[in-house]
Amino acid sequence: MTPPSQTVTATAAGPRLVDGRGELSDAVVRALRKGSPLVHAPGSVLKANPWGEDLQLALYLLYELHYRGFEEVDDAREWDPDLLRLRQAMEARFLHALRTELSDAPGSVADAFGPLLVEPLDLSGSLSRHLETQGELWQLREYAALRSLYHLKEADPHVWVVPRLTGRAKAAMVAIEYDEFGAGRADRIHARLFADLMTDLGLDPAYGRYLDQAPAPLLATVNLMSLFGLHRALRGALVGHFACVEVTSSPGSRRLAAAMRRCGAGPAAEHFYAEHVEADAVHEQVVRHEVIGGLLADEPDLEEDIAFGCAATVLLEDRLASHIREAWDHERSALRTPLPEH
Repeated sequence: MTPPSQTVTATAAGPRLVDGRGELSDAVVRALRKGSPLVHAPGSVLKANPWGEDLQLALYLLYELHYRGFEEVDDAREWDPDLLRLRQAMEARFLHALRTELSDAPGSVADAFGPLLVEPLDLSGSLSRHLETQGELWQLREYAALRSLYHLKEADPHVWVVPRLTGRAKAAMVAIEYDEFGAGRADRIHARLFADLMTDLGLDPAYGRYLDQAPAPLLATVNLMSLFGLHRALRGALVGHFACVEVTSSPGSRRLAAAMRRCGAGPAAEHFYAEHVEADAVHEQVVRHEVIGGLLADEPDLEEDIAFGCAATVLLEDRLASHIREAWDHERSALRTPLPEH
């Protein structure tokens, strides 16, 4: 009989592996593709740019082993100790960079979320406002391709916090997630609705399809959720991230629904964002009063972590928006390689 540790179970439904973008991601891809031990130079993590393509892609690939895995990659690699050690080192580098950037960030929930509860009068720097008023169809397609790396697994990273909560916080979190997963209807799962949006835009709705085109600022936004979700010690930060997304979603979704309508993107494309306008307006109240309120009632020492999760989310979303706007302002694709013409 073959020992369980030697049984190879390859994921058929997962996305294909992409090529690496540097020393770390090359090492991860090589190990996963060949089913071989991980080999990388000592000190390579410390030399890597924590915001760069190489480290962020390597982290994304290792995190994806905890989601759907990759085509023809042994499912057992999820718990490969060498891969986990590398992941831990890269996480430490990423987390240190975040904390350094946010050294002056608010330490209380009120200070972190207060500015997000009032829509700014000046929306000139808002990406959703640009798409609503000036965006072209090719820009909406790029935006959807980028966001697909999260939206095709929407809410999945946040589920990891559920067993780490109790009482009010747990009940409220599960209630919100129930809506995110379609309230018992497979055709209403938000990830499915986003796949329909992609079809309307002439994009491939396959899970992970646009990973190779995704730049580091986008990968960092998805990696942040996985980082917070996979560590019990960061449960407060994950709640802060989730709350930040819910608090800011409704106004942005309203603008994006208008953008889809103005550009004639299609009914499913408009519906995805229209659905979030109403749903997330309700979720915002529940997450603030019940999830955060319940968690602070149980564990008041986590307030600073909740604020950090919110601030980190805003930081990375702003970095991504700046990347996209800079590319579009210079009439360039915000993707690593442009999409085929539609």
